[in-house]
Amino acid sequence: MDSDFYTAYLLHRRPYSDSQVMLDMLVEGVGQLRMIARISGRQATKHKAQLQPFQPLLVHYSGKYDLKYINKFELHGAPLFLSGDELYCGFYLNELTNRIVPVNEPIEQAYDLYKSHLENLNRGTNLQSVLRSYEFQLLELLGYGVDFSFDTNGEPIDEALTYSYFSELGFVIQEDTRSGFSGEQLQAIANHDFSRKDVLYMAKQLSRYLLKPLLGNKPLKSRELFTASQ
Repeated sequence: MDSDFYTAYLLHRRPYSDSQVMLDMLVEGVGQLRMIARISGRQATKHKAQLQPFQPLLVHYSGKYDLKYINKFELHGAPLFLSGDELYCGFYLNELTNRIVPVNEPIEQAYDLYKSHLENLNRGTNLQSVLRSYEFQLLELLGYGVDFSFDTNGEPIDEALTYSYFSELGFVIQEDTRSGFSGEQLQAIANHDFSRKDVLYMAKQLSRYLLKPLLGNKPLKSRELFTASQ
């Protein structure tokens, strides 16, 4: 099949042959697709410069099977020039999306979710809040979301109680208040309100726990780069 032009972001790029590169693209209204682009001839340098992260592109592709072929692509608007911590966070968004969003599955809202959070990074919004918001919303979109409304007994989460979280079960009331999630923290996470440091910290612990089965044992390179830069 031949596509019309679609807006897309490059998530990951690697060599495929002397004159071709393999690209993982997040495509508006479609999801993540794996594509081959030919980079050769007089336009090679120009095309390589255009195929960069955080640069919106218009792509026209074809292919009946899992691997698509880019017929044409062009710049679509101005790139986001992230720097410093914003850049590392952008790399994290790309790597996380690339790793856990299935290729060739119709996850239409993934593009808009990614785009809005990438733009928030560029605005200088609290970076950790942006990342946590993206993680929880992406997990929800992929069907791995958490029910923050009720505990395992079907009772509403009470902000005055303390909870533990168990995979495939949910939140369980615990007596020990020295650890675990307070109901107040869970309600804040559910509302994507990470303005308090304790909420942000507990949200990070929970998101890492939820993402681990999807990411496997392979470490995130963007996280390693960020740690090394500090």
